Amino acid sequence: MLHFLIPIFVFLAFVSAGWTVYPAVEGYFLAWQRKRVEIITPKLDRIFITIPYRKLLLLDVASPLSVGILAYILTHTFWMAIAAGFAGLVIPNFIVKQLEASRKSKFATQLVDGLMLLSGSLKAGLSLLQAFEALVEEMPAPISQEFSLVVRENRMGIPLEECLYKLRQRMECEELDMIVTAVLVARETGGDLTVIFSNLVMTIRERNRLLGRVKALCIQGKLQGRIMLFIPIIFAYGLYKINPSIFEVLLNDPQGRALLIYAVISEVIGAVMITRFSKIEI
Repeated sequence: MLHFLIPIFVFLAFVSAGWTVYPAVEGYFLAWQRKRVEIITPKLDRIFITIPYRKLLLLDVASPLSVGILAYILTHTFWMAIAAGFAGLVIPNFIVKQLEASRKSKFATQLVDGLMLLSGSLKAGLSLLQAFEALVEEMPAPISQEFSLVVRENRMGIPLEECLYKLRQRMECEELDMIVTAVLVARETGGDLTVIFSNLVMTIRERNRLLGRVKALCIQGKLQGRIMLFIPIIFAYGLYKINPSIFEVLLNDPQGRALLIYAVISEVIGAVMITRFSKIEI
């Protein structure tokens, strides 16, 4: 009878301990999850995406669970599912960063058209703030959303210079830096904004053309490096399939193994050097 009761008492002890610890663990988990959501929420606000707080909490829980379950279905390994679940925690932040990068890139491509519209509005006799309003009405998102926020902030009493400074901080775009600097200098010195905007359009177009050419050359260099990296591997694999005895010297002889290690290290160094040399900052 005693042997029968011992497992029951042990089980009840574990249940009681778990019931006692559960509130503290739940509170810690909820606080940690709220902190993660509070980090993501301002980023979503900056890109004008509104998601209810409860849905964000649900997505934050569903992301690691779904990735973990998918990994378990594919691998049938519990530890792989746990590792994939932890990796799934970074998916929401990764998606938000990609959305931010895509938005900033689209904003940068719209700046030339926006500058031309601003220049035309100023030539028609509108003020700078009225030109911003015309841009908001005529241009699509995201540039219309950003300048709409500038107009609303200015109407609330914030100086236009501060509004433009906040816009520059939100978008972090070099072309926008030039535009904001030109506007601020012109407002202080009394320069002709129509001429300044026309010159900026030409400058930005030339800069984008140069950047496009540099990126094309960089992509060509990276592609050549990757091809040169995989050719020896494919060649060695083909030889091994045709005649495995060719590699007996490399695998069994100490000098052959040393040469093989030297070849692998040289390949890695070459790949790193090509990647570094293909990065050009302007």
